[in-house]
Amino acid sequence: MSKIDSTAISELKTIGLTPLIYCSDQALFNVRAGVPIVDALSQASDLLFLAKSFTEDAAYIKDIDRHAWAAHYLTAMSKAVIDDVVKVLTPRPARTKTESEEELPESK
Repeated sequence: MSKIDSTAISELKTIGLTPLIYCSDQALFNVRAGVPIVDALSQASDLLFLAKSFTEDAAYIKDIDRHAWAAHYLTAMSKAVIDDVVKVLTPRPARTKTESEEELPESK
């Protein structure tokens, strides 16, 4: 197992490519780019804690569907933050030259 450079991880930031909450097939919100991933994951954890609390309330209190809807939106936001962080941490495949780039003369 390779050693993880904690300094490098602490400098990683969200890329802001993850949409959430759609209206008419358009993303209404997306994760903001440039947030340190440690802060983003901490926020996602807080959102999930609140969602868990709301789902417990919804399970035990009758006629409180607003708790279930609040939990639904909180989990959607948490998922988007985590997905965006995963995009930062997942290595991308190496880019290959396109056919048009291969035809260009090499500069020396």
